[in-house]
Amino acid sequence: MKNMTLEHIAAVCGGTYIGNEADKKREIKGAVIDSRLVEKDYLFIPVRGEKVDGHSFIPSVFEKGALAVFSEEKLENPAGPYILVENTLDAMKKIAADYRRGLDIKVVGITGSVGKTSTKEMIASVLAQKYNVLKTEGNLNNEIGLPLTIFKIREEHQVAVLEMGISEFGEMDRLSTMANPDICVITNIGLCHLENLITRDGILKAKTESFAHLTPDGIAVLNGDDDKLCDKKVVNGKPAVFYGIEKAAKVAETEEGTKTLAEKTVYATNVEAVDLTGTKAAIHYPSKETGGEVTMEVTIPIAGEHNVYNALAAVSVARELGLTCDEMKRGIESVQTIGGRSNLIHKNGITIIDDCYNANPVSMKASIDVLSNAPGRKIAVLGDMGELGAEEKQLHYMVGEHFAGKGIDALYCVGTLSQEIAKAVRTCSSKTEVHHYEDKADLIKDLVKEVQSGDTVLVKASHFMGFPEIVKELTK
Repeated sequence: MKNMTLEHIAAVCGGTYIGNEADKKREIKGAVIDSRLVEKDYLFIPVRGEKVDGHSFIPSVFEKGALAVFSEEKLENPAGPYILVENTLDAMKKIAADYRRGLDIKVVGITGSVGKTSTKEMIASVLAQKYNVLKTEGNLNNEIGLPLTIFKIREEHQVAVLEMGISEFGEMDRLSTMANPDICVITNIGLCHLENLITRDGILKAKTESFAHLTPDGIAVLNGDDDKLCDKKVVNGKPAVFYGIEKAAKVAETEEGTKTLAEKTVYATNVEAVDLTGTKAAIHYPSKETGGEVTMEVTIPIAGEHNVYNALAAVSVARELGLTCDEMKRGIESVQTIGGRSNLIHKNGITIIDDCYNANPVSMKASIDVLSNAPGRKIAVLGDMGELGAEEKQLHYMVGEHFAGKGIDALYCVGTLSQEIAKAVRTCSSKTEVHHYEDKADLIKDLVKEVQSGDTVLVKASHFMGFPEIVKELTK
């Protein structure tokens, strides 16, 4: 890792280096918190958890060839050098921020209430057509995962696409201090993490903490069809790049009344669903070279209008980083889904829409819309959505109201809050067969008996509901 000598690391994090003087000038080759991932000349960062204290693995990591370790306590006869710090996690964040600022690389930071991961995948797929890209893997988007991702950046990487997820005020400030993005993408301001952020205005305030940490020439890429983001026309003295469906500013009914949304720089027309196999659209954007408008016909290989927004965000970023139209199109049309997020599984004659990684009202409605376009019998398996605060019951009921008009044949749901979804569907639709369960095992037992060849089944709930178990049973 460039310039990351033990002497420099100790200075950056305010720690005390203890060990051989000759080792102070040596650079670490990586940094991890999992002792199983330690390789030769790595820095091991022990973390104190509820059940396990990482400090107990210090002897074993030296045996694996670790160059040094952090420690919150003085070590007796360690097998190698260590840096004594007050808090290992705080020290890790400080060195991640320092390491990022020493890199000659473009960083794209992505946040938003819904669609962060799928937008990250789309942007990375497009940028990879021109650049060597490192992207956030899995769910490493928090105050532990982000620095670990930054530590993986090497000199051969030209762009890093970093996902940033938050649930409280101040968290985005800490994340974007580390990421220091050149481009900040915000997908939307939706109803999630309301327990701490309370309102959509609170969510907006928390997400836009990232603006203060953009690089001097950094820009914001924002969803212009979002009634909260559309007001952020200038960020740090530079015009925001807005994207959305149709170029013209829309008039929308919002919580505050009628509002005019943003005119878009990058926009889509002729959006058309292709069953569950994808979505067609024409994407328009102004050429950086000529100033004239470029029109690009694409087929996004993932269903749902929300994936058109992901593609628009990717084009907005790619345009700033100098990609050609052909490169953009190739990247959009080669993007792949990942497990638990709108992932199509064909098994035993049925089609499963595996979207069970997480859920909130916006993403739940979007997935219901995707299911409504499926051929054959349509079955939704839905569960509770978490972290919605005082209005959680009402928000579940609103999802049920949305569901009721979509022509879906059957609803299977489980969980205390999902009773509100079931209640709304029973009230608003006489055509949908509704089943609610207190126990997931009972739901699975009945569902497996009911599902037959030709059916399409959507599986979606918040992560804590454990819905991958349902997908597993359906694919046996």
